[in-house]
Amino acid sequence: MGNLAFIGLGVMGFPMAGHLAKAGHSITVYNRSSDKAEKWCSKYKGQIAATPADAAEGADFIMCCVGNDDDLREVTIGPDGAFLKIRRGSIFVDHTTVSAQVTNELFDICTEMGFDYIDAPISGGQAGAENGMLSIMCGGDLRAFNKAKPILETYSKICKRIGKSGSGQQTKMCNQIAIAGLVQGLSEALHFAEKAGLDCRDVVEVISQGAAGSWQMENRFETMLDGDFNHGFAVDWMRKDLKICLEASDQIGASLPITALVNDFYKDIQKLGGGRWDTSSLIARLRTLEK
Repeated sequence: MGNLAFIGLGVMGFPMAGHLAKAGHSITVYNRSSDKAEKWCSKYKGQIAATPADAAEGADFIMCCVGNDDDLREVTIGPDGAFLKIRRGSIFVDHTTVSAQVTNELFDICTEMGFDYIDAPISGGQAGAENGMLSIMCGGDLRAFNKAKPILETYSKICKRIGKSGSGQQTKMCNQIAIAGLVQGLSEALHFAEKAGLDCRDVVEVISQGAAGSWQMENRFETMLDGDFNHGFAVDWMRKDLKICLEASDQIGASLPITALVNDFYKDIQKLGGGRWDTSSLIARLRTLEK
């Protein structure tokens, strides 16, 4: 068992770090809000660090799951950032969904300082984190990945290296692009069923067993029909991710017309006050338009 650090105890990081503790690893946690770290330590066995640098000191593997590019820079190369005290030969694993720009920036810094950096964004939502069933898509050095993989498998159902540094983040962009179109399609299907006077639950029971079936349909149709969106992955975060996708598509020459359209639809949800609603709230926009 190695010495581990986990930086960021949000809705994803909290249970992920918990799986590592339950697996018997020695783990030190850091969270910007100390009360969340204290709550974590009341539930799991581990230590609290006052700064990201203190958390990283002496750790063989440092996992990180924060909010965005700026948050990641703050906990890595900021005044109290983890990179100040990471020892040579350690491996830093970033689970945050961020831009290729910051990924490449931090990878270069790590290489220069003598430790490894793996971009390892995750998919599967809060339920996936809590159940240890996340999909982890990784970019970085193969040797470093092979060392980190047994630890990452503690909270994943699949953990795969896609390629060089940055390819994990690019794969996460593919994930978000696919989700955006799926959720809009599901919203329109349920809205159509409602307007047609069909029993929507009967409709889903049938079509979910065919080619239309998806994770979103299976896990979100009930709350979509009920108008319950106070859970899951927030619209604000989805817009952050789609912005990354659209900026990257301009750089590589990829055409993402549906993604751009759905991003605008999420902007409408924000205008409705739904920035913290789950991404499945796109159906609320359709219901609002009919009024």
